[in-house]
Amino acid sequence: MSTAPTPAAGGPSGLPRSSFAIIFAVSMVTAMGNTGMISVLPAIGRSIGMPDPMVAAVFSLSALLWAFSSPFWARISDRYGRKPLMMVGLAGFMVSMALCAVVVAVGLHHLAAPVVIFILFLLARALFGLFGAASNPATQAYVAEYTPEAQRTQSISGLAGAFSMGTVIGPFLAPLFILPLLGLAGPMACFSVIAGVMLVIVWRRLPESLYWPLTSPGKSPRSEPVVRGRPMWLDPRLTPFLIYGFIVAVSQTAQGQTLGFLIIDKLGVSPTVAQGFIAIAMMFGAMAGLLAQWGLIPRFAMTPRQLLRWGVGVAAVGNLIVAAAPDYWGVVAGYAISSLGFGLARPGFTVGASLAVRLEEQARAAGAIAAVNGINVVLAPAFVLLYQHIQAAPFLLNAGLMVAMLIFAYRNPQLRSANPRPARVEGPDEALV
Repeated sequence: MSTAPTPAAGGPSGLPRSSFAIIFAVSMVTAMGNTGMISVLPAIGRSIGMPDPMVAAVFSLSALLWAFSSPFWARISDRYGRKPLMMVGLAGFMVSMALCAVVVAVGLHHLAAPVVIFILFLLARALFGLFGAASNPATQAYVAEYTPEAQRTQSISGLAGAFSMGTVIGPFLAPLFILPLLGLAGPMACFSVIAGVMLVIVWRRLPESLYWPLTSPGKSPRSEPVVRGRPMWLDPRLTPFLIYGFIVAVSQTAQGQTLGFLIIDKLGVSPTVAQGFIAIAMMFGAMAGLLAQWGLIPRFAMTPRQLLRWGVGVAAVGNLIVAAAPDYWGVVAGYAISSLGFGLARPGFTVGASLAVRLEEQARAAGAIAAVNGINVVLAPAFVLLYQHIQAAPFLLNAGLMVAMLIFAYRNPQLRSANPRPARVEGPDEALV
């Protein structure tokens, strides 16, 4: 029989509503700041004088550090708890954003050469990759530990909705935070303050997960060693989901980072004037993602297997529309359709990976997923460079990658069988979620 405590009543799948709301806000604030920064980066780069691929490369070191540190933070959360790791992640995000604001302000006042600003920006952003990665595995493990398999698609999709909500709010707020004294550095300064407020809320209001630490009869919770085994990215149960997730994340990130340059060039206006149009496009995309995660998935009770297939199919169509779009509104329509597809695909591989492992492996699996979601950013400069030569090429390449993943989702045995198992009573060495 399971040794896990009985789930608390109230929130989704037994998770108290107040705890879910705080965890949701942690994810939303991070997404809000990151997408808000992405929305102003093209304007920042062109105002400072940095080449477009260099602007896209700002995230590269951070992405590498995120990928390598996420599994480490997942193991640490198994040892020290979910709440402390969320606080570490928020603190890393807060400090990184504050330093990015300082660097951008220096660049906008032309107090250093563009290449120096690029290096400083890269280092400031790297703090997020190193420490900000701590919160992602902790939040996902916190929710998964409370959630029965049959309900995990809806539960994790609801948490994924925090990312989509953040991508709605971030680009909307970013232009409002372009303040008289701070200029384009204002959004990052304001997002840093918001993260600080969220850090205090987590510290004062969020209880530790009832399911941490996982115990066995007769053993002290903290004395029982965490089972390590092979690295999660080598685990055959997870590898197909991680491959699928990496390609999907590459395509979504590449489209998002190329979007701003495409809109500036389509409109033929200055980067500052184009900023509002970029924000509108990103908001339409984010609302499409919310429609997928809060509307279509629960309404049609979509399974991970269905999400894996429908997601990349819809994203492929959206990218083709962007590639062929004759004007701004065609780009917005294609981007929204793509975002709808990505909004289906990302919960598909996240939930599929979660269902593939045991309860005590949830944090480590979340760490592997977080690594995949982070490291894909290093390829974004290549897509921006490709865009400079052939405007439609990045989006045509994305469409091809999505078609390849659609075939993969139909042919791979693990992806074909990515559905919740029927509820059952498990043996003594397994935990019933």
